[in-house]
Amino acid sequence: MEHLEPVKGLHKLVQWVKDHGYKRAAVTNAPRINAELMIKLLGLSDFFQAVIVGGECEKPKPAPFPYLKALKELEVSAAHTFIFEDSASGTRAGVAAGMPVVAVSTRNPEKSLQEAGAALIISDYEDQKLWNALEEINREEAKLKNGGA
Repeated sequence: MEHLEPVKGLHKLVQWVKDHGYKRAAVTNAPRINAELMIKLLGLSDFFQAVIVGGECEKPKPAPFPYLKALKELEVSAAHTFIFEDSASGTRAGVAAGMPVVAVSTRNPEKSLQEAGAALIISDYEDQKLWNALEEINREEAKLKNGGA
């Protein structure tokens, strides 16, 4: 636990998500006690509105049930959701649940994440590919606010 380091750029991404007012859930196959401890140690206890544990669902990842449960708990649709994942099984689960997955290649080879169906693969949360995609979201949101102009 003393070696727990956040993925580079995590806190910058957390701030971006907060600034946009997006709903968020941690979806994990880790036991709840481990998941909650990791979240606490990373200083994210107040960030997530829900913690979904695969073992508490019909089936864990790579089945889509944990992500489907998160959609239900947050009262959001898959069409307006995206996922950050660091595993191939989690990427498969998100894709099976009908959501685009941004896969972080800190623990798995890019090839396995690509084969799992990741929409975008990044090295960490400072990866310029991620920030280019988030800037596109900013542009789309601005268009919607301005009546599609």
